[in-house]
Amino acid sequence: MTDENYMKMVLKLAKRGEGLVSPNPMVGAILVKGNRIIGKGYHKRAGSPHAEINALKTTKESPDGATLYVNLEPCVHYGKTPPCVPEIIKAGIKRVVISMQDPNPEVNGKGIEMLKRAGISLKIGVLEAEAKKLNEIFIVNMEKKRPFFIMKAASSLDGKIATRTCDSKWISNEESRKYVNKVREVVDGILVGINTVIVDNPMLIPKLEKPKKYPTRIILDTKLRIPVSSAIVKTANQFKTLVFTCDYRQDKEAKLESMGVEIVRVQRDENGRTSLKDVAQELFKRGIMSVLVEGGGEINSGLLREGLIDKFILFYSPMFIGGRTAMSMVGGTGVEFLKDAYRAKIDRIRCINGDVCMEGYVYRNY
Repeated sequence: MTDENYMKMVLKLAKRGEGLVSPNPMVGAILVKGNRIIGKGYHKRAGSPHAEINALKTTKESPDGATLYVNLEPCVHYGKTPPCVPEIIKAGIKRVVISMQDPNPEVNGKGIEMLKRAGISLKIGVLEAEAKKLNEIFIVNMEKKRPFFIMKAASSLDGKIATRTCDSKWISNEESRKYVNKVREVVDGILVGINTVIVDNPMLIPKLEKPKKYPTRIILDTKLRIPVSSAIVKTANQFKTLVFTCDYRQDKEAKLESMGVEIVRVQRDENGRTSLKDVAQELFKRGIMSVLVEGGGEINSGLLREGLIDKFILFYSPMFIGGRTAMSMVGGTGVEFLKDAYRAKIDRIRCINGDVCMEGYVYRNY
């Protein structure tokens, strides 16, 4: 087997931790000796042993002289668990194959340097692109010090997310909605604006029998209009709920907090709305590293304008809605010139029982 073959197995192992390891990256590890796999492991949950340690624990023979395959540079710092590099050296591993350098400044290159000084042979960059895609959330967290935002929307072929009477259930089909629920269970938070809460009265949880986890529900509510009778407020003691506001309404806040809602006050932006940059900072402080945005056109427009949307998952249903006042996927005033448009890189297009699902990334020269 080649290094690439083993690394494919490592990446597959690492993905088992999806939705469970945040704020940590997904990491897998395999130990090979004499063309035989003698140990393998992955990071299962934040605060638990790292992949390399789990791989070493599974060995039934000495790892001395073995090759370690791992998709991320082994760590050298103490977090909730001890560093991995000293254990790798102690085990007598002679060669380490790594997909990518760790973007965490506490590790970045230091693990590789320590392994070199110990006389261990290194090969770096095997399936690097695949490894970076796997941990795209972690990379943005480390490099931009904010959550990774995913814009999700379902629209007609002409880009409408609701009719002029606000009817939107359902534009996408059942299979598409099942896919969205699989995404919901692996992100740290789901974000909507107050209008979505008032109009749709959503629960904002994965509608699965046994989800991996329940993400934090995030509501942007500048004037604190959220109804205490809404499904989100009524279940706030069961599912973590954050409401971001700019207004101070003591009685309303006290009532909401007594029902389990956490109120977070932030500044207004230049348009008098909730500052999205402040929201991003507050979420990051709370360890919310990935956010699925399920709001309307105004929320999407604001996040795009602030350069906060990293990825999109769009569902196009085979229908035309029309209407000048029907809600569009992206609202706001829009850009004046095409040179200022929010550019996208389409990564994947597929058909889901008639719906077209398009996934990709947003980029812009700021």
